[in-house]
Amino acid sequence: MPFNYSQVLIIGATSGIGRALATTLVQNNISIVITGRREANLNEFAAQYGPDKVKTKVFDVTNLEKIPQFASEVLAENPQIDFVFVNSGIQRPFDFSQPATVDLGIFDQELVTNYTAPVYLSKAFLPHLQAQNKPTGLMFTTSQMALVPMMRCPNYGASKSALHHFILALRTQVSEGPGNVKVLEIFPPAVQTELHDAKHQPDLKDGHLIGMPLDEFVGEVWRQLQQGEEQIAVGSAKEIFDAFEPKRQELYAGMTAQLNVLIKQFLV
Repeated sequence: MPFNYSQVLIIGATSGIGRALATTLVQNNISIVITGRREANLNEFAAQYGPDKVKTKVFDVTNLEKIPQFASEVLAENPQIDFVFVNSGIQRPFDFSQPATVDLGIFDQELVTNYTAPVYLSKAFLPHLQAQNKPTGLMFTTSQMALVPMMRCPNYGASKSALHHFILALRTQVSEGPGNVKVLEIFPPAVQTELHDAKHQPDLKDGHLIGMPLDEFVGEVWRQLQQGEEQIAVGSAKEIFDAFEPKRQELYAGMTAQLNVLIKQFLV
C-alpha cells in the first residue's frame, strides 16, 4: 500500500527524525512543508531540494497562543496539505533525589513541547483534514518510553505516555467523526540524533551516538508507512510494544464500548 498523500506538513523538521523523514519524502517525489524554530536549518534543506518540492515556515510550537494563527497561515499558503506530522520533541534529565537541581522552567518547557503543543496542533489542523473528500493523516512521534519509563528522564516518559493515551482516544474519536482521518503513531527506540547531544544533555559523552542509526530507523518507518501501518514501533520499541500493548489496547477498546453504552443511558 503506497503512501498516497499529496503534500505533507512536518512540524519539527530542523534535525533528527523530522529532517530525515523529510528527506525520504522528497526523494519519493512527495511535496512537503517543513517547520521548526531554526530558520537556517529550514533554508538549508529547501535550498538543497528546491522550492518546487519544499516550502518552509519558521515556528516554535511552545508559542501555544499562536498555534491557531500558524495553522491558518500554513493552510492558506498550502491548501493541498493532507498529512500532518507532529514531530517536535525534547528530552531532558531530572534527578528528583536532588530537588535543588531540578529546573521546573525546563520541566514545563519539555511538557509543553512533548504533550501540550501536539494537543493544540491537533485541534488546529483537524478541521482542515476532516473537510477533505479523501483520506488524510495526522501522525505523531512518541517513544518506547511512552510505554515503559526511564528513571533518568521521568518527565520525558510521562509526557510521551500522556501523548500516547491522547492518541489512542483521538483515533477512536475521529474514526466516528466527519472525514476520513487516519491517526498514526511512531514509537522510536533510542535513535542517533541530537536529542541526547552535549548541548541538551551535557553529562552524556557522545550522546548523539546512542541508539539506532537514524537512516536505519527512518528506513523502517518508511517501510511501515507504505504498508499502511497506524502504529509504527521500531527496534527495541517493537519488542516492548509487542510484550503487552496489544492487550492493553484490547482492554481500552472494551472499556470504551462499555462506556459508550453507559453514556447513552444518561444522554439528554
